[in-house]
Amino acid sequence: MAKLTKTPVDRAGTSERDEFLWDDDVPGFGLRVFKSGKRSYLIQYRMGGCTRRYTIGSHGIWTPETARKQAKILLAGVAQGEDPAESKKLDAKALTVKELCETYLEDAKKGLVFGKSGGPKKPLTINTDEGRIRRHIIPLLGARRVKDINPSDVNRLLRDVASGKTAVDVKTKTGGRAIVRGVQELPRGVSVC
Repeated sequence: MAKLTKTPVDRAGTSERDEFLWDDDVPGFGLRVFKSGKRSYLIQYRMGGCTRRYTIGSHGIWTPETARKQAKILLAGVAQGEDPAESKKLDAKALTVKELCETYLEDAKKGLVFGKSGGPKKPLTINTDEGRIRRHIIPLLGARRVKDINPSDVNRLLRDVASGKTAVDVKTKTGGRAIVRGVQELPRGVSVC
C-alpha cells in the first residue's frame, strides 16, 4: 500500500471480515475497514511485548491528513514509553467529582475525616458539608473528572454560587425549608478571579 489519502480510503470496499490498509509513509498508521463499511484510523504499536491498537477516530470526522498528524504525535509518545491505549482506559475509569464527594461524605459519617480540633468532624459540620456538596458542588462540577479540575474551574464554581446559579427554595424531609441563595460577600481569603 502507498500513502493513505482520501482516494484509496474512499475506494476501500467491505468484505466478510475487517480489513486493514497500512500507510507506507508512517509505519504503524492505518485504516480499519469494518464489515459494516465503517472506516476508522488507528495506530498499531508494540508495548511490553504485546501488539496494541489505538483508534484515532472515524473517517469523515478525521481526514487522512489530520489522522496522520495525530498518529505521528501518538507514535512519538509510544517511542518515549507512553501507552495511549492504557491512558484511554485510565481516563475512562477516572474518578468524578461526584464520586469523590460521595466517598468524602461516607468517610466523614464513619468518623474518618478530621476537623480543626484534630478529632472526627461533628455531625452538624458533616450535615453542613453535605448540604453544600449536594446543592452546589455536585450540580456544578459533579460530572467532571477530578484530574481535569483546575483553579479556574474552582473560581467559576465560587462565582456561580455567589451569583445565585444554584439558588433553590425546597422543602426538607423534616417539614422545614432550605433556602439556598448566592452570597453577597465571599469569606476572607477566597478570591474569585
